[in-house]
Amino acid sequence: MTDWLHPDIEPRATGRLAVDARHTLYWEECGNPAGVPIVFLHGGPGGGCLPHHRRFFDPVRWRIVLFDQRGAGRSTPTADIVDNTTWDLVADMERLREHLGIDRWALFGGSWGSTLALAYAQTWPARVLGLVLRGIFLGTPAEIDWFLHGIRAFQPEAWQRYAHFLPEGERHDLLSGYLTRLCDPDPAVHLPAARHWDGYESACLTLMPPAEPALPDSDAASLAIARIEAHYFRHRAFLGDDELVGNVDRLRHLPCTIVQGRYDVVCPPVSAHALAAAWPEAEYIVVPDAGHSVREPGISRALTAAVTRLRDQL
Repeated sequence: MTDWLHPDIEPRATGRLAVDARHTLYWEECGNPAGVPIVFLHGGPGGGCLPHHRRFFDPVRWRIVLFDQRGAGRSTPTADIVDNTTWDLVADMERLREHLGIDRWALFGGSWGSTLALAYAQTWPARVLGLVLRGIFLGTPAEIDWFLHGIRAFQPEAWQRYAHFLPEGERHDLLSGYLTRLCDPDPAVHLPAARHWDGYESACLTLMPPAEPALPDSDAASLAIARIEAHYFRHRAFLGDDELVGNVDRLRHLPCTIVQGRYDVVCPPVSAHALAAAWPEAEYIVVPDAGHSVREPGISRALTAAVTRLRDQL
């Protein structure tokens, strides 16, 4: 991450929004309150927002909204999968938009954030100004199977650590083996599973893999991303067959940029290619020297430039 990103900024407002009797979302606003609204949709699901996520947006020109989705980050209850579906998150976004008094906003989402951006925009196209999407994930069974098994072809060491955490007799169904442990109330059971799941994903994010497995930010963060991802994978992201590509005609009037790392092994380019083929009006950028991580220089540079172009279009 370097000088093409905007300077570090602090929120000018924060709050908590109860979206039902169980879940309360953390949200924050940065930048210009009179600027064009844009909402940042984090990955995972379960990943949460981080300070560097504010840096893709010019704070003079944008009214920047970030929030932690159900169970993620500073939202409560942490790592909770009860009443936690794609369509709950879509409804939460609409509640947050209304709560903040925003008429229309742009959407910025990567990885799972791209999934949520597409689901929201297809549900509420009149509320969307445009989209910047990265590392496309469409929630299909093929993509889920790739994460669970296919990455082994490129990251055999990381996959082996991931798979061999489970007893040999359970390795035929990695998702069930992990989900059983991740949902166990005992930290002695769920935390080791969460660390292995999170470590597997972290090891696969970048074009140049780290020499050693990345350490998680915290046990709570590892549990949120692992438990919620496994829950969404079990339910095929709560989407129908090819739902997001099939409904893209609802969005083709909106400006959109799709940014994809050529060597993204977490969300391979085949999904971005399919979305771009269904949405020929969208700008499609393949970064030749990048994997999945938003922190990779080519990805962050392309995203920052795409946000600037979008603002100039609006």
